[in-house]
Amino acid sequence: MKLLVTGGCGFIGSNFIHLMLKKYTDIQIINLDKLTYCGNPESLVDVANDERYSFVQGDICDKKVVAELMAQVDMVVNFAAESHVDRSIKYPDDFMLTNIFGVKVMLEAAKNAGIKRFIQIGTDEVYGSIPEGLSAETDPLEPNSPYSATKAAGDLLALSYYTTYKLPVIVVRSSNNFGPFQYPEKLIPLFVTNLIEDQKVPLYGDGKNVRDWLFVEDNCAAIDMVLHEGTGGEIYNIGGGNQIENIDITNKILAGMDKDESFIEKVNDRPGHDRRYALDSSKLNGMGWNPKNEFDANLDVTIRWYKDNAAWWQPLKEQTEIIKW
Repeated sequence: MKLLVTGGCGFIGSNFIHLMLKKYTDIQIINLDKLTYCGNPESLVDVANDERYSFVQGDICDKKVVAELMAQVDMVVNFAAESHVDRSIKYPDDFMLTNIFGVKVMLEAAKNAGIKRFIQIGTDEVYGSIPEGLSAETDPLEPNSPYSATKAAGDLLALSYYTTYKLPVIVVRSSNNFGPFQYPEKLIPLFVTNLIEDQKVPLYGDGKNVRDWLFVEDNCAAIDMVLHEGTGGEIYNIGGGNQIENIDITNKILAGMDKDESFIEKVNDRPGHDRRYALDSSKLNGMGWNPKNEFDANLDVTIRWYKDNAAWWQPLKEQTEIIKW
């Protein structure tokens, strides 16, 4: 298997590369990453000398680079994206470029190279906020931020290449991931690292927003299954089945760090903040995938990882812009 992974120095991409190299001996992986603020090659330092792995610094919007790499592989997993909602509200142009035009460049190169399988990595946020129940793959898309709108556009563009050109595209949409190597602007790593530094944690609004949390290793296992067993032109939801209010996950983190509620700082809510996401993963469940990891246990694993790896996150946090409203 010759695999192009884009955005492989990011959070989910780096965990996916680790999984694939551990699971398959007959694999060759090319990692294309622009190394923007959240792409950290230190996340893959342990495999840098593996002869099955190679790294190319480059942009998925660069037609020449993408075409050259696409000609060397037979499968693609496109993780590359601008991905933080707060940043999309403040800097929407970056999201339009990477999440839409970049996807178009990737798809066109894949079509020309005769790629056997193209996995477009999506997000549950494209379904918009739902007051109850679960979002299914057939539900209408109602994105509410520049981030989710550009991701929805990328998904639709990818699926159009299946319908129009018969490019074997599959879209996966996962819920909120957590685990090692996550950039410290997201809720769990931001809160954990703040508490390590005896700083308060900024909780949006009333803290009642609900997210479905998924351990990153479970997500990567699902993507691997779809890569090998999924059907072209299909969409697969990947949910963790852990719908938790932000205030509750904050209290779990506080307990895991031996801190009390005095470390919570209520801050102004994000503009257009979606209230609740939850995914119906029954299609993947029917293929035999289910999350193996229990939330509380893996929250403890994640907390411990950040405690043990300050050298990884401290330099990143020093350059992180924490956006406030």
